[in-house]
Amino acid sequence: MYVLLKERGLFPNPALKNLFKNRHIIYSDSQEIKQNLKYYKNVANYNFLTIISLAMIRILRSLFGPAANKTTAGALAAKFGLELRGDANAPVRGVAPIADARGGQLAFYSTEQNSNAFKILPISVLENTRATVILVQPEMAAHAPVGATLLITDSPRGNIVKILGEIYREKPRFGISKNAHIDRGVYFRKKRSVYVGQFATIERGATIEPDVKIYPGAFIGRGVVLGRGTVVHSGAHIENATIGANSVINANAVIGKDGFGYTRQNGKNIFIPHVGRVVLGERVSVGANTCIDRGAMTDTRVGDGTKIDNLCQIAHGVVIGCECFLASGVGIAGGVTVGDRALLGGHVGVANGVKIGNDVSVGANSGVFRNIPDGESHMGYPAGPGTEFMRHYAWLRRNAKK
Repeated sequence: MYVLLKERGLFPNPALKNLFKNRHIIYSDSQEIKQNLKYYKNVANYNFLTIISLAMIRILRSLFGPAANKTTAGALAAKFGLELRGDANAPVRGVAPIADARGGQLAFYSTEQNSNAFKILPISVLENTRATVILVQPEMAAHAPVGATLLITDSPRGNIVKILGEIYREKPRFGISKNAHIDRGVYFRKKRSVYVGQFATIERGATIEPDVKIYPGAFIGRGVVLGRGTVVHSGAHIENATIGANSVINANAVIGKDGFGYTRQNGKNIFIPHVGRVVLGERVSVGANTCIDRGAMTDTRVGDGTKIDNLCQIAHGVVIGCECFLASGVGIAGGVTVGDRALLGGHVGVANGVKIGNDVSVGANSGVFRNIPDGESHMGYPAGPGTEFMRHYAWLRRNAKK
């Protein structure tokens, strides 16, 4: 295709050879593609072959991009209680950033700033967008392009999360693969609603509630309970655990194996048998390659709504409250108690037996060696109150120059 287009003079530069070699360049909607599409429109011998090449780009984007469920602006407005201004039948075939959106896509513009991570885009971005449907606040509606269909809400950021879940909702999967291994004595509450992929293993005594999805290669051990709507991704390994409803266990997570519990006797390290379990609440998310150890004698517990990132380590007997966030690389030693709504930044380490209160935040790369009262923000190594850490850091910078 590249050779034919080059012979007809339709490529302004040979670098576009990569366009047909690298699918990521095709899908990224890069500036190079935009410039060359503009060139095609102006070239004198714009012909059928060029149209074919542009169609190929669109097809490849649809193949390698996330699959969207087609809907309309009116359907979204009715489902999420949004005010509709414009064409109720306006198609929504996907969601894109407002600066990059094309016809048939939905975008949002918001002046909300719930945290410093949210940046407000210039109003010109809203005025010049090509999105067919725009989710926007009432006071910003006047700046939308003429002819665009608007979905009016006081919180575009909050509603875009719901719309993304609706448009990119995974199609239901049902059935048990003939290549899955399921022992006798596995209890399915409603077998017809369950999906079990090929080469997944479920051992006897496990209880599988309705609407559970177990992807290929996952392992569910004896006596494990999976709550309604829970998803277990490929390679996950679960033993000695009870998982609450609507939880997500991501790829290669390990839940319920023995902890790092040893005692030294006569100069030798002796393993302490573990007899506890792991109990996860509802709506818990466990990241890829995260490990949650079973308790030695008490259970390891994670409360409802807590989200644990990839590559975290939760040791035996840890108790984590509800609605917490643990970023990637967090390591929590045995016997730690973490309160509700705590935020632990990336690579935070917590020593044995420490108690962290409710609504506590701990900055990334901190080492926590002592208890933290409710509501405080700590950082540093060893971790201390944030203001104290900043004073120490400022003093060190001033005196280091001397």
